[in-house]
Amino acid sequence: MIPPETAPDTAVREDAFWDYNDLFMFIGLAFASLFAALALVRFVPFLHALSLPYALVTGQLIWYLLVFGALAAILRLRYGRPFWPSLAWRTPRRGDAIGSLVLGPVLAIALGLLGTALRTPQIPLPFQGMLKQPALIALFAILVAFIGPICEELAFRGFIMPLLIRSWGAIAGIVVTGLLFGGLHSFEYPDWRYILLISTAGIVFGWRRYRTESTVNSAIMHGAFNLTQFAALIASQHFG
Repeated sequence: MIPPETAPDTAVREDAFWDYNDLFMFIGLAFASLFAALALVRFVPFLHALSLPYALVTGQLIWYLLVFGALAAILRLRYGRPFWPSLAWRTPRRGDAIGSLVLGPVLAIALGLLGTALRTPQIPLPFQGMLKQPALIALFAILVAFIGPICEELAFRGFIMPLLIRSWGAIAGIVVTGLLFGGLHSFEYPDWRYILLISTAGIVFGWRRYRTESTVNSAIMHGAFNLTQFAALIASQHFG
């Protein structure tokens, strides 16, 4: 019988049946999917006719569909494995789910205080100026707090992290995945303090995924984290 303290490590290691060829293929397909999504929004007439906020959201959704369709194809064609279970999308225990929901806002507040202590500059979000109508606020809230966290957790903590843990061990795998997660956001936030804060959040999300053996938990925590920040942003715009 596996001792309780080693069970999470074994579970995560067994998840990563793929290899680095699959990872590099996924990265290449992600870039190709991004260009395809941009081309569709630019050249398909009814998509090009959308106003900028709706075009941005539509392009993001198309990209996600293409990226994860490609990942599902890799897992199915190369290994004959289904998409969701392969990425540890498992129904979480009730206590773990509640804990993830609570930890998201706690982490958001803690990193907000750390950001203040580091004198992190205020950098407007790409969509911040678009949050002027209730419909757009609701649309971006769904993207930021629901769709985005699910997709990012599937990619980083569901696909990338287990492979790195298999190669380098739990601590290195979690930390490196968090750093990659922070680095990806450097295009939006070109300041080292933002990258530090986002990488720290990514490491905590990875820890949650590792300890609970479910990507659903890291997605819940990530979504609650984003929703807290989004609510603070909306409050500052309307009441600040």
